[in-house]
Amino acid sequence: MKFTLSWLHEHLETGASVEAIAATLNRIGLEVEGVENPGEALAAFKVARVLTAERHPQADKLQVLSVDTGSGDPLQVVCGAPNARAGLVGVLGLPGATVPANGMVLKVAAVRGIESNGMMCSSRELELGDDHDGIIELPADAPVGTSFPDYAGLKDPVFDISVTPNRQDCMGVRGIARDLAAAGLGTLKPLAVDPVAGEGPGPDVRTDDAAGCPAFFAQSVSGVTNGASPEWLQRRLKAIGQKPISTLVDITNYVMIDLGRPLHVYDRAKLDGRLVARKAKAGEEVLALNGKSYALDETMTVIADASAVHDIGGIMGGEHSGCLESTTDVLIECAYFDPEHIARTGQKLMLTSDARTRFERGVDPEFLDDGLAIATRMVIDLCGGSASGVTRSGAAPHVGPVIGYDPALAETLGGLDVPVEQQKHILESLGFAVEPLDANGDPVALGAPFEVLRVIAPSWRRDIDGPADIVEEVIRIAGIDNVPSTPLPRAPGVARPTATAEQKLERRLRRSAAARSLNEAVTWSFIAEKEAAAVGGGAWTLANPISEDLKVMRPSLLPGLLMAAGRNLKRGATSVRLFELGRRYLADGEKFTLTVLLTGDRSPRGWASGKAQPFTAYDAKGEAIALLEAAGAPVANLQVMGEAGEAWHPGQSGTLRLGPKTVLASFGMLHPSLLKAFDLSGAVAAVEIFIDAIPGKRGSSGFMRPAYTPPALQAVTRDFAFLVPTALPAGDLVRAIRGADKAAIVDARLFDQFTGAGVEDGHKSLAIEITLQPGEKSFTDADLKVIADKVVAAAGKLGATLRG
Repeated sequence: MKFTLSWLHEHLETGASVEAIAATLNRIGLEVEGVENPGEALAAFKVARVLTAERHPQADKLQVLSVDTGSGDPLQVVCGAPNARAGLVGVLGLPGATVPANGMVLKVAAVRGIESNGMMCSSRELELGDDHDGIIELPADAPVGTSFPDYAGLKDPVFDISVTPNRQDCMGVRGIARDLAAAGLGTLKPLAVDPVAGEGPGPDVRTDDAAGCPAFFAQSVSGVTNGASPEWLQRRLKAIGQKPISTLVDITNYVMIDLGRPLHVYDRAKLDGRLVARKAKAGEEVLALNGKSYALDETMTVIADASAVHDIGGIMGGEHSGCLESTTDVLIECAYFDPEHIARTGQKLMLTSDARTRFERGVDPEFLDDGLAIATRMVIDLCGGSASGVTRSGAAPHVGPVIGYDPALAETLGGLDVPVEQQKHILESLGFAVEPLDANGDPVALGAPFEVLRVIAPSWRRDIDGPADIVEEVIRIAGIDNVPSTPLPRAPGVARPTATAEQKLERRLRRSAAARSLNEAVTWSFIAEKEAAAVGGGAWTLANPISEDLKVMRPSLLPGLLMAAGRNLKRGATSVRLFELGRRYLADGEKFTLTVLLTGDRSPRGWASGKAQPFTAYDAKGEAIALLEAAGAPVANLQVMGEAGEAWHPGQSGTLRLGPKTVLASFGMLHPSLLKAFDLSGAVAAVEIFIDAIPGKRGSSGFMRPAYTPPALQAVTRDFAFLVPTALPAGDLVRAIRGADKAAIVDARLFDQFTGAGVEDGHKSLAIEITLQPGEKSFTDADLKVIADKVVAAAGKLGATLRG
């Protein structure tokens, strides 16, 4: 919402500075996005008169002008404008001035060998219009030598404020002035309404759509003369970015911005019979004033005559019945449109306008007669003509609830103790009716004891619904900055931790993944149907998605990470290491999952390694085990099995399980068909860790670990080499050996695998290193032999024999 300082003064009697007005607007909740003074950029431009104009000796299209600037000797200026001539009064940019349109700094320069001391300017060069065919022509009596911004009235600051959706009353300059007056920054001037009685019956209009257009008021004016609007009106509209069109159209725009009341003017000569507000018919179309055609349906409110639709009710008029310079008879429409209907129609047509912005927020339903009277008076004053009577069809809804309000709520809800007298003054300044009532509900004087205040909201405040809204009005005008900062009460002592075990686990996993050089990604929880189908399909589909590409609740985090990886690779990334902690949405509920995706180069090319090395399934397995260990899973008991799923490469993937049924993670290479669905080439390794499946620690609340106490005695290592069947997984042998003597054996690891000479066919040699940790005393040879026998016996149960 934009307005100028002079425009504000039309409604507000104040001597406040621009800075004070801006500060007050911010204080009362009307955020100032900017204040501009267009005259500042034109300070170096003056009103000047051309004394003589002679053809340039070196150029047919240039003239050498002698220009009077009112300061003594005339200046010589070279000009190429076709309308430059002796006697013309225009605008001269002096050396040192900056041309707003292109940022060029003017200076004394030779043009085709002739010295030029500035530039005579066009409207486009000064960003005052689109005319670039010639220099600006001012009236002959314009004061030569005067600063052009002073002469043109351009030193009028323009405020640009952000109006929240609930403040429909501030979509007009008068509403803003009312708020400033209530805040103590001046006095609100009375609104001058001079109704035009008119002669004869009013125009033939009717509303047949009580839901979409409850009230349709209209008045005709005959014998008008349309054309360019007065200079003051054009200047005011131009200052806020509105393009003047004609007097009739400019009047409707002026009233809309000035008072927040949209109107529409029809050329009566283009209408066919009665004008009716009704529902559109299927298949009807309208060519709107923006030059576009819109297909209508039965839910939309339109204004139509016997032949065609002329207006998308409350949003935009039609081009066919618009006013031109030849228009002589007009019909002025002032209607009330239901905000919800306006919003739905605008959304369907994807059509925005200044009128829609105001109607869908809710204009003042009781301002129909006054709004029509003000517009008609302006038409007659500026265009002449004679008015008809007023036709009123339908009735606008009554807005203005009666609210019982306890003034103590200002402190209990708003945190600020505001005296009752001040609260009453604030509310009345904003247009509310306030009356104290006793316990019997009878009015009493403000100084007498009372039970409650009866507050009646004004018709222009559709957002007021209850006592909390009254508190908001009182507090914002009294000053939100005055609300004291009061800390919440806190129990003595050290605060107890509030993070849940799941939150602690999530934090630890994030830190662990980041420490392993993985980059966290946050992707959408909704994906497209084809993306969900690539990983088995989604169980939940939105009936009303915000986009077809965000329709299915993700059954896996892989699609989002695959798309993120693809974007990175296409932008030149050579190695992508991503992880995401999030939820999957399956038929049996939400599942918390950590997913890792690795693609590109695991290590770059180098003199030792040669070519760059890609990620493999073993990299994925390493990440899975490391992150499971960080999550507190018993990684020593994990078993590697297959059946990772259809999204995985059948020969290069697996699962990590606790027993055959409890799957903690899937890892390996993704299936080529999945990569093709996401337009990815090359190998992609991934991990899915199913956090919900990780068992909690028994007898422990959370994940607190006892303090680390280093052992007092040195650990002992022993090596064993076993001959085992080729099909036996090495992990099974390591797990069996580790469990042979849980008190003494603290670790076991595979450090060699051998097949070949000395190893019979169908077998392999596995070398295992075990670590033994003594407790209170060192191991004796006898102790070590007992342990070794247990190791050999445990391995023998798997068909392993000690290699000689």
